This record gives sequence, C-alpha cells and structure tokens, in this order.
Amino acid sequence: MKQSLSRRNFVGGLSMAAMAMPGRSVLGANEKINLGFIGIGGRGGGHVGNFGGKKGVNVSYLCDADINRAKGKAGKYPGAKSTTEMKQLLDSKDVDAVVVSTCNHWHVLASVWACQAGKDVYVEKPVSHNIWEGRKLVEAARKYDRIVQGGTQQRSDPMQAEVKAFLDSGKIGKMKWVRCNRYGVRGSIGKRNTPLKPPEEINYNQWLGPAQDLPIMREKFHYDWHWDFNCGNGELGNWGPHLLDDLRNVAFRDKAAFPDMVVSGGGRLAWHDAGTSPNTHFTYMKVGDVPVIVDVHNLPLQKGVRGSDIYRHRKSRAFLIIECEGGRYEGGRGGGHAYDADGKKLKQFKGDAGRGHAQNWLNAIRSRKKENLNAEIEETHYSSAWCHLGNISCRLGGAYDEQQARKAVDFSGWDMVIDDFHNHVSKNEIDLSKESVRLGP
Repeated sequence: MKQSLSRRNFVGGLSMAAMAMPGRSVLGANEKINLGFIGIGGRGGGHVGNFGGKKGVNVSYLCDADINRAKGKAGKYPGAKSTTEMKQLLDSKDVDAVVVSTCNHWHVLASVWACQAGKDVYVEKPVSHNIWEGRKLVEAARKYDRIVQGGTQQRSDPMQAEVKAFLDSGKIGKMKWVRCNRYGVRGSIGKRNTPLKPPEEINYNQWLGPAQDLPIMREKFHYDWHWDFNCGNGELGNWGPHLLDDLRNVAFRDKAAFPDMVVSGGGRLAWHDAGTSPNTHFTYMKVGDVPVIVDVHNLPLQKGVRGSDIYRHRKSRAFLIIECEGGRYEGGRGGGHAYDADGKKLKQFKGDAGRGHAQNWLNAIRSRKKENLNAEIEETHYSSAWCHLGNISCRLGGAYDEQQARKAVDFSGWDMVIDDFHNHVSKNEIDLSKESVRLGP
C-alpha cells in the first residue's frame, strides 16, 4: 500500500484532529439536505434511491471504490458528482450529510471522518468492525455534535412499541428466556489457487483502507468479503445486528448495554472455502437472570435439500422469540404474534418493517435533536458490539468437545442447542472429526 494510506495512518485518523472545518449545523425549513453516499453496492445503491426520493433531499455526491458503480448512479441524478476518493466527498461544501454503506471495515472510519468534516451520518449495520472503534464513533458523534443514525431500521417500526406495551401488560407473565434466530442458506464462496486480482475499475487502495493487505482467495470480489474477518463480520455480524437490536430494544428496553456473559461456538463446515467466519454459529448470552440463545446458520435443512428451517421441532423459526411464564412472543421484521402457554394465539402485531427510518434521520438533521433518532449511534453501537462479542468468543475458543460443550452453560435450553447442532451436522452428512469446530471461553 502507499505510505500515505497505510493501515497505521488510517487507524490513527480515528484520534486525529478534524480534517475539515465543520459544515452547516442548521438548515432552513425550506433548504434541501444535500446528501453524499459512500458505498454504492446493493445496499448503498438502494439507499441512493430511497433517500434521494424523499422530499427536501438532493443527491449531490456519490463515492465508491468501484468507479462504474459511482458513475452509474450519478447518471440518474443531474448535478451529482462521482468519485472513488472519499476525501473529495467529505471536503465538499455541497454535502450536508452522508450515508455510509461500505464494507464493514470502513464503517467507522468513514463515519468519524464525516463527523470531523461537519457532516451528519447514517451508517449501515454493523455500525463497527470491532467494539473499540464503535466506541470511537460514539465519541466522535458527541465531540462534533453530529446526528448519527445506525441502519437497524426495525427501530422505526411502530410495532415495536406495541409489542413492548403488550409485554408490560403482564398477559403472558414474566420473561424467562429469549431466542434470536437467523436461518439463511448460503453457498460456498470458493477457494482459488492463486489470489484474485481486483477488477481494473476498482480503486483498490481506497477499497482496502484500514484493512490488512492480504491475498484475496475467494472467487468474487464484491459482497463475499462479508465472510472474511479482515473486512466483514460473518453472518453473526451481518444479520446479528438486526436480531440483537430487536432483542435489546424489545426485550431489555436498552437497559443492557452489554451482556454479563457470552459463550459462542461453531465453525465453517463442509465448504472448505476461502471464508474465515462460521457458517454454523450458536451463542449463549446472559443478561441479569435472563438467558439468551442466538443462532445463525447458513447450511440447509439437510444435504441436498434447499431449506433453512433446521429446527422444525421447535415450531418456530421466528426472528425473535421471548419465552414468558404464561406464553411467548414470536416476531420478525414487520410482524409477530403472542401466544398463551397452551399455544393459543392471543394477539397479532403488524408493522411496516421500519419504512420511516430514513425520514426519521432526515427529520433529526433539521431539528438537531439526536434524542429524536430511533436508532441513535450509541444504542446501535451496543447492538453491533454484542455480535462482536459472539465472534470474539468463538475465535478465542479451543477445539470443540461435546462433553465440555454441554457443561459450558448451566441452562436447560443450552442442551437443546447442542442437540440441534449435532442433529444438523448429521443431516448434512458432515464428519466433525474432519472439520474445525470451536467453542469459546
């Protein structure tokens, strides 16, 4: 890498003085909010259309390390500039706020630099690549008095308030334990014999940023970085921020910044590809006296069968399951149900999956009241950090042993987790003696 963009210089940027004078802090009621977009991939490209379609918004700048992506979107917005160099966008006086949808390893540094440049920020989940830098982003938002929203859009679904009110009513009693689930089938990302050469249209030095300059052994350049811990956070860091943000908000009302205990296990089974993150991952967390189980899995129901509901005997593969003394709540993005102890449906909840999340951020930019944000950066930092804790435990773990695993947690639901893991492995015809499976401290 060039010396001017070394990993040390990038990380040092987190504690440097402001790189530019702050921009406008207050917009007039009729002034347009000029938005810059950093990262124009699948999610980022969708954000351009969503935010750009809001009243009082102007798409003014588009940045992506892939110049074809930036130019392609810019062509749809007359007057919008395009670049592969993030600093050009951040230095622009024509940008009031930025939407960050880069690879995970860029989320914090891009957002901190934006705060230093006087821009407000919307940053995709996970809002950080690790716990320490997530805290740095919270500190930057406070220091530079910026409006910073995380991309956990369920926080803007009115349904969540209804679910909390129902739980508070006592109709299904006290919360006993909670389960978070994500069963999404994915495939192998392959493993090359020689490193993949970044496409010519990629400004690779800019794309790499603060990550290590390591050989790329996967088959595709874009998206599959998710499964490489150098740039991504695996499925627990991909879907986990949504699961655990719902958990923290709905079950614990944001009173639990961190869990008291985390034990996590799993591995990348069967594929033997270039990925470094688990495709089979189970985690136990304890919050006060409430046990929490988090499962994220990418393998199918069984070998050769395209289906991800690997726990059918549990009767539910819901996003969030809150088991209570007199029943349970089961819900996901945009909907849910409450049941009594006999399984009778008590109430149905219908939401909009957080359709107003973007507008919530835009409204807060005008009001300058961060307390009006539905997913203010401190809470979304904690929700992402819970995912990082699960990954840390698993990565620090030793070789998996079933007997030791069963003794790791004093909770009856944990035995069910271990039983399911072995059943799942068996149905996928996986020989654990030939796999690397870990169980963390």
